[in-house]
Amino acid sequence: MKLLFVIPHYCASATRVAKHSSQTGKTNERGLALRRAVLSLHQLFGPSQAMIKVGARCTIQANQPLRHELHVCVVTNNSDHALEEAALLQGLFERVVVDAPPMTLGFACHRVLGDRYVKFDYCGYLEDDLILHDPWFLEKLIWFNRHVGKGSVLLPNRFELSADLAYQKCYLDGDLKPHVTQPFQDVKDEPRLSSKFLGRSIEFQRPLNPHSGCFFLNLEQMRMWCEQPDFGVPRSSFVGLLESAASLGMMQTFKVYKPMHQNASFLEIEHHGHQFISKIQKSSNALDTS
Repeated sequence: MKLLFVIPHYCASATRVAKHSSQTGKTNERGLALRRAVLSLHQLFGPSQAMIKVGARCTIQANQPLRHELHVCVVTNNSDHALEEAALLQGLFERVVVDAPPMTLGFACHRVLGDRYVKFDYCGYLEDDLILHDPWFLEKLIWFNRHVGKGSVLLPNRFELSADLAYQKCYLDGDLKPHVTQPFQDVKDEPRLSSKFLGRSIEFQRPLNPHSGCFFLNLEQMRMWCEQPDFGVPRSSFVGLLESAASLGMMQTFKVYKPMHQNASFLEIEHHGHQFISKIQKSSNALDTS
């Protein structure tokens, strides 16, 4: 397949207390996150994969059915970024510079997708601190849509990892209050789906928190989304601009599903760092919101 991945990237030029990690001015950390995000796409889906034949002292090609032609766009403004700190080799991504407020870069990514999607079989949008680890990620999406059709999308569960906090692994996007997404989706319409995968029962649900910081659409789904009248228009109706860029259009155009908590790892994506998991208090499992 031909794949297009678009990543909005912003790093504030000065350190300050901020809601989002992109606003903290920590260029080394933001560069590392972007580096991991871009490299993961090439390492999972790109053509440079081999196996060492030790006895013959040579390499052979590996994972041929899962290797694709991919193009990665990193969308930035003119100056506020950590591209130098990311230290990515030339050819791994195309930088697209736009004249837009930093918090609306996600919607600029939508417009990049809208201009280019017809040349690709699958398109993805990822915030710049999300890292994929599953080589079968796209195969699972194809399997899902083969069963439920183009009107539904499956989104991954975001997680963070730690060595010494309350949990070694924690998923971040549990239920919101029902009223938060009620204007944009009807979770009672086909609320749950189930299927067998590799002999195991897998459960999916219409989530009260559809946010994953990313989405992945095939060609037909991209066409459906681009036809919406507010496609590419900055909006903050769902939580804020960043959350709306990743999730609002998905809710309003498709039936959004995620794997349920008992099989959350069926489709997942790592959120770089410890921004959320560090807020869990070990003694009570409550969130520290101070």
